[in-house]
Amino acid sequence: MSDIILSASHLTKTYRQRSGRFGFGRKLVKALDDVSINIKTGSTLAIVGESGSGKSTLARCLLQLLPLDAGTVQFQGQDLAALSGDALRAVRRHLQMVFQDPFASLNPRMKVGEIVGEGLLIHNLGDAQERTRKVLQMLERVGLSAADINKYPHEFSGGQRQRVGIARALVLEPKLVICDEPVSALDVSIQAQILLLLKELQQEMGLSYLFISHDLRIVRHMADEIAVMHDGKIVEQGEVESIYSSPQQAYTQNLLNSIPGRQRRTASLI
Repeated sequence: MSDIILSASHLTKTYRQRSGRFGFGRKLVKALDDVSINIKTGSTLAIVGESGSGKSTLARCLLQLLPLDAGTVQFQGQDLAALSGDALRAVRRHLQMVFQDPFASLNPRMKVGEIVGEGLLIHNLGDAQERTRKVLQMLERVGLSAADINKYPHEFSGGQRQRVGIARALVLEPKLVICDEPVSALDVSIQAQILLLLKELQQEMGLSYLFISHDLRIVRHMADEIAVMHDGKIVEQGEVESIYSSPQQAYTQNLLNSIPGRQRRTASLI
């Protein structure tokens, strides 16, 4: 059995963008330009690059939330583009996402119990009593309490909201979780707590992660492998220590050089 849980080959995604002085022109922008990645079962692949490099577009294309112009995405050997309806929904249960902004990604009108349990309802998993049990169990697993089930998002801090987002993703017991800048909107003092939680849950649940970030300081502690993106292309890829100790591309070197207080801060982050 292959140890590759997700394989993406030659992905291309092009947008039409307004151009010219008055915006009447159109130009093609390649958000993804022949991108190929493999994510190993139980491991973390980090996608690193500056804003606009194509990282979030890649995440959404992998989840089939955006249509590809070309390329294939296989999850556990299944071509996702060939699936639809119930078949695609069944696979999506095992492909979940933790979003960047814990303020914007939670419905303010829903109680936390409803937010975390919504996926169970959509996928028709268990009866009402079983769903409530799973929600309570997951809330406690991410460091919240049973009493939080009836609270609304505005009653929580940013770090607590992100714990709700993590619970929502993991209550479905997925196999692969895409973490799209999961701590960039949080205070530095809270970031380490969330990163440590993600690592603990990965070990406990045997999760595979695609971890998207612009911060090489963070991914060194999270990832097994790193893929560096620039202008829609992967310009360098390899094991974490190899990328940090001997980057082959000038762009990667510039990203490393931009880490403030690189040695001192990475040692104390986690």
